[in-house]
Amino acid sequence: MKEKIRIGFVGCGQFCRHFVPLFKAHPAVEYIAVCDKFPERSKDYKERFGADKIFDTYDEMVASGEVNTIAIFSQRNQHGEMAIKALKAGKNVYSAVPMATSIEEIEEIVRLVKETGLTYSMGETGIYRPASIFCRQKYAAGEIGDLVYAEAQYNHDMTGLYDVFKYTEGDEWRKMAGFPPFFYPTHSTSMVLSATKAHALKVAAFGYEDKMDTDIFGKDQNYWDNPFSNTSMLMKMSDDSIVRISENRRIAWHVPETYITSFNGTKASYECSMVQHTYVKMREGGVDVDYEDVSDYLNPIEMTKHKGEEGFMQKVVNSEWTAGEAPIQIVDRLPHEFADIKTGHAGTHKFMVDDFCQAYVTGKLSPTNAWQAARYNIPGLTAHKSAMLGGVTLDVLDLGAPPSEYEVLSEDRPENENNYDEYRKA
Repeated sequence: MKEKIRIGFVGCGQFCRHFVPLFKAHPAVEYIAVCDKFPERSKDYKERFGADKIFDTYDEMVASGEVNTIAIFSQRNQHGEMAIKALKAGKNVYSAVPMATSIEEIEEIVRLVKETGLTYSMGETGIYRPASIFCRQKYAAGEIGDLVYAEAQYNHDMTGLYDVFKYTEGDEWRKMAGFPPFFYPTHSTSMVLSATKAHALKVAAFGYEDKMDTDIFGKDQNYWDNPFSNTSMLMKMSDDSIVRISENRRIAWHVPETYITSFNGTKASYECSMVQHTYVKMREGGVDVDYEDVSDYLNPIEMTKHKGEEGFMQKVVNSEWTAGEAPIQIVDRLPHEFADIKTGHAGTHKFMVDDFCQAYVTGKLSPTNAWQAARYNIPGLTAHKSAMLGGVTLDVLDLGAPPSEYEVLSEDRPENENNYDEYRKA
């Protein structure tokens, strides 16, 4: 039996707290440590979650023989350099999104994973969103036909992020808050790309120059001289389809919302508007179509229970039911230890944690392995360059598919390929 996971969390913030209980409960994990630049937050995590140890610095954690895995939940612009340092020290890596904020860092992560054989997984919620699962399954079954055009977006207004940046950056929070939207593209890109397995060849993008937060977005206002609060791109894909992706940070949408608007193929199409999910499929002979309302299959189970009540949509748009799983999500594949743990982002956290643990235990690759994560991230970084240049079309670097000797875990496996019985007995 492979040794159990001994994991160190860096970044004891508002997001990491959703993941420590999951990793701690997983049967393949036997030890958790924590580290944060604010010592009081490390102490709080140790007391709240029963961590085994506090490390004073990230360098100390990475150098320690007590951990074999690093989980990165620091500020998003630090993920790349921290992952590289951990891999060079022989540690497996679970990283929150994004993978990195430069193409050079992404190239180095892929190189190190290939060279060392260590487990790397980027924790991307998008691939386990119900709409993503639906389009992926229908596409794999051949029902969609060839993809022609798709749209996906991540809407998260800045007013919902102010406190997040203030929490870690203090008085300098505006400089971090001006983070370019397409440095964080993976919620949107992953939903479409995980379905088709295609990759971007070219992008062209345009940005919206913010007129409200001019002390956040603009030259000399943030670390990146980024003027854009909203950015959209068109991608020409390797399967000849066209995909529109939008990342919006100044938009009338209070809570985060990630979704596929449309996924249109030669045989069938999926569309979404708020909580209305529809599937239209060409009939035999290619003249008429069949319409199917799949909303109850894709919406959270708890949400569906209330859909006939007064004020239902008002509660939906204010995030009343974002945490629960939908019927399409394959919860049977998860360890039973996760059953009573509450998580956010439409129940996706549990799947991402188990992906990493299964990849580590089996020696297979996570669905969001380094090569796939690169395909989710690099188009966005390239799109930001395009937008800064006024919308010129740019080629997208592709680092290729994983080496053929690796098997990649399926996102939609029906049950655990490793039931962890040996780990539960250990």
